[in-house]
Amino acid sequence: MTLPSGFQFSQGSLQDYVDCPRRFQLRHMQRVAWPALETEPALENERYLRQGAAFHRLVHQHLIGIPAERLSRAVSDDSLRRWWRSYLESGPSDLPPFGYPEVLVSAPVAGCRLVAKYDLVAVDAGRRAIIVDWKTARQRPRRTWLSARMQTRVYPYLLVRAGAHLNDGQSFEAEQVEMVYWFANYPADPERIAYHAAQYETDGVYLTSLIEEIKSMGEEDWPLTTQEKRCRYCPYRSLCQRGDRAGQFEEMDLGSEMADEFDLPATLEIDFEQIAEIEY
Repeated sequence: MTLPSGFQFSQGSLQDYVDCPRRFQLRHMQRVAWPALETEPALENERYLRQGAAFHRLVHQHLIGIPAERLSRAVSDDSLRRWWRSYLESGPSDLPPFGYPEVLVSAPVAGCRLVAKYDLVAVDAGRRAIIVDWKTARQRPRRTWLSARMQTRVYPYLLVRAGAHLNDGQSFEAEQVEMVYWFANYPADPERIAYHAAQYETDGVYLTSLIEEIKSMGEEDWPLTTQEKRCRYCPYRSLCQRGDRAGQFEEMDLGSEMADEFDLPATLEIDFEQIAEIEY
């Protein structure tokens, strides 16, 4: 099957494929409109998504120089106010001096473009870079789960591969890069994951093979996940005869497979003219 014209791979689309090839096919190849709710009640799900998006906007505005006092006056939601206060009082510590919020980076992988949009890359040029990702999940994910996510593999890999423009024109060494997940509901317990050269090489091979595998898939229906509990929160479950009722929002284990379904929505409006890239 041919990828749609102009298709860009991201950690989100690759995670879809790893979780369920059929989900990737329906969402990204066939672009099927979501036929079902992800969770019940729908309004609670939507509210939580909006709160997460609002928190990301607040932090971004603060990082680009808008005073915290001014931003605080606009916060009326209780959960958002609590997250915002946690960020101001217990945000990530020991960050390098130069911050690049909402920065975009891409590189060619297996003949396609792989893109990442970072919440924040903090840089001490020539010395180190810390990738910070804000998470608003209700439960704190396990380190083993986070380490296995495509985000943890794609983000450091791309920064080393194509982030020289953030480091005075010099490519980062893998050992200079660290990824920090900061949890608004657990501000004192961030997850820090160091990167290294062996992991960079492993990730390069893995991402190349994964994209090549996707490109080689045929026109037939792609395989369904064997982890059927994921189907409870998938909008395509009825198309796959995996149930016709959404999972309950309050029953979702946000520290497991579906955790980042309740962070920012997967679909982002990206201006690719702003993405720094290396030549094919």
